[in-house]
This record gives sequence, C-alpha cells and structure tokens, in this order.
Amino acid sequence: MTTPSHRFAKRGSFWASAAVLALCLWSSGAPSVLYPTYAAEWHLSSTVITTVFATYPVVLLISLLVFGNVSDAIGRRRAMLVGIALILVSGVLFAFAPDLTWLYIGRALQGVGTAFALGAASASLVENNTSSNPRLASSLTTASTALGLTLALLISGTLAQYAAWPEGLSFIVLSVLSALVFVAVFFMPEGAADARPAWRPQAIRVPRGTVRVFIVSTLAVSLAYSVGAVFLSLGASIARDLTGTTNLLVVGALLAVSSIMIGGTAIVLQRIHAHVAVILGAALSIVGLLLLEVVASSGSLGLFLLWCVVGGAGYSLAFMGGLQLIGRMTKPEHRGATLSAVYLFSYLFQALTAVGAGILATGVGLAASVDIVSPLVGVLAVVVVVLALVDWRLRARAAAVLV
Repeated sequence: MTTPSHRFAKRGSFWASAAVLALCLWSSGAPSVLYPTYAAEWHLSSTVITTVFATYPVVLLISLLVFGNVSDAIGRRRAMLVGIALILVSGVLFAFAPDLTWLYIGRALQGVGTAFALGAASASLVENNTSSNPRLASSLTTASTALGLTLALLISGTLAQYAAWPEGLSFIVLSVLSALVFVAVFFMPEGAADARPAWRPQAIRVPRGTVRVFIVSTLAVSLAYSVGAVFLSLGASIARDLTGTTNLLVVGALLAVSSIMIGGTAIVLQRIHAHVAVILGAALSIVGLLLLEVVASSGSLGLFLLWCVVGGAGYSLAFMGGLQLIGRMTKPEHRGATLSAVYLFSYLFQALTAVGAGILATGVGLAASVDIVSPLVGVLAVVVVVLALVDWRLRARAAAVLV
C-alpha cells in the first residue's frame, strides 16, 4: 500500500529528476553563445572553435557507450549525483578559464556528466510518476529539456551581451544552480539496491521483445535531434542575416521561440497517443523543413518565426512519442541502459547532422546547405512515419488476438 509520505517522496524525486534534465540541456547550450567571444579574445580560428564544440558530443557518445547502464547498477540517484557534480565542476572551469585547454576539459566534463545524468533522470521520471497519466514522464522530459535550452539561450545570451564579466557570469549562475539541483537529488530516497547487478561496462543490447519498438523510438528521437541540429547549427546564422544584428540576446530570443514551442507542445498534448505523437511529429518536421527551404531563399523573418513554431512542435511530438513508446515497454532493471542507448544513437544523428550542416554552410553557403541537409532529414522523417504506422498496426493486431 502506498502511504502519503511515500507518494510525497516520489513526487519530490519526480520533480528533482526533471530539474536534472533541464540542467543537462542548460549546460550543453551555455557555452555556445560565448564561442565568438573566446575566438575574438584569444584569436582562435573557426576550426579550433569547432573542435571545442565537438568535444562535448564526442565525449558524450563515448561515455554513453561505457556508462549507459550505470544507473541500473548503482541507482538513479547516485548516477545523477555524479553527473551533476561533473557539470558543476565544468561550470567553474568555464567561468575561470585562462586558456583554451580549460575549455576542452570543461566541455569533456559536461559530456561525461550528461551521460551519467540523462538516462538516469529519464528513467527516474518514469519510475516516480505518481500521476494517473502514464505519459506525463515523457511529456515532462520533453518540457524540461526545452526549458533548459530556453534558459541557456536567453540567460546566457543576456549575460554574454550585457554583463561586465561575460565569459564567467553565466557559468557562475550555472554552477550555483547545479549545486541546488545536487542538494535536491541528494535528499531523494535511495531506490531498492538488493536486486541490482554489480556494474560493469556492457555492449549495447536491446531487451528481447522490444527490438521493433526500440528502432521506432530511437529513430523518432533521432529525427527530433536532427531537426534540432539543423536549427542550432544554421538557425543563428539565419537569424543574424534576417535581422542584421549581432546582438546575442536578440538572436537567442529568436531561437528561444522554438524551444518554448517544444515545451508548450509537450505540456498541452501530454495525453496524446504515442504513435499519433510520433507520426504527427514527423509530419510537422517535414513541413518545418519545407518552411526552412522557403526562409533560406526568401529571407522572410515572419516565415522564420513560423518555422520555429512548426519545427518546435514537430520536435516535441517526435521526441515525446519516441520516449513514450520505449519507456512503457522496458523493464526497470533495463530501463537506464535502454534509454541511454536511445540517447546514444540520437546524439550520433545529431552530431552528424550538425557537423555536416556546418561544413556545407562554410563550403557552399547557407542556402545551398539548407537545400542539401533538409531533404536528407526529410527522408528520415518519412521512414519514421512508415515504421511507426507498421508498429502501431502490428501491436493493434496482437492486442486483438489476445482479446
């Protein structure tokens, strides 16, 4: 029997886990607005700045391969505490960085910290959901990550543009928030440990009976991340070109329209069927990519904002639906590893899309880059629609047979 105190503890754990997800996205996006400042002050080339940017996804991918199953062994709380501590240290390193080496170390620590915290926090939301709505966990995962990215764009952009200490103040804020989230997670009750296996690195494996849904879920989340990669890698350049400004707050505010839409869609449509969410998200992503093509050729600020709205809604639904599908099909003892595997492949898609878009934008121009990248991401969206429809039909048929 669930007591009121137990429900209160689970509710606190639920919201603390949501804060961890927001922190992960905030830390990953915070350095982005400051890269031009570092380049100007330390006379760094675009290639060097790109390698600093790439350190995070490379280390994150490697860490997910090695530590993807760690929260299944040591517990969600402990894994999140390790991740938060590393993010906190990375914030201090960025705040007081005297040279380029500290940026590399700080970015690497962010990657390892996110690898520890992301899958653990996502699994914790599923396991501590006291609501009657089983879809609330994936909805809040989407909203929390969107909130973290929004705050990174707005607060870091504001401090970078107007603060007297632009390179450090935003990371001091990040470090203080990391400390607060660490305290909240520290007081979470520890989950049952007697059934946990001893931790050791394991190759990626999908529990038997969930391969098909794992593929659909992973491709849906990968589609969302790929759309996000196009947005983050090209969106700032498009916004600067359309507005004719280099003001970081203005550019950040324009980009934040999309992340606000991601969070708002997740909250408003939290009860949507998982397959419907994936299919509708993929369809909206295709519409958003078509809008991006028009924006790149027409230079319309109004269409840019419409692209932010449509693309944000598509991202939210694809991401939320993908997490819903896999979250309900995975047993608790495998949930951390399975969700980490989903994030692993999704971040790989995101990294390839971002790097490819950046290289093309430098080599052939912004408009030509959009013409090449958008159709490729559109093909992924079509594949997601087809596979989601097939999985939905097969599961409905299996349910009918059981009845």
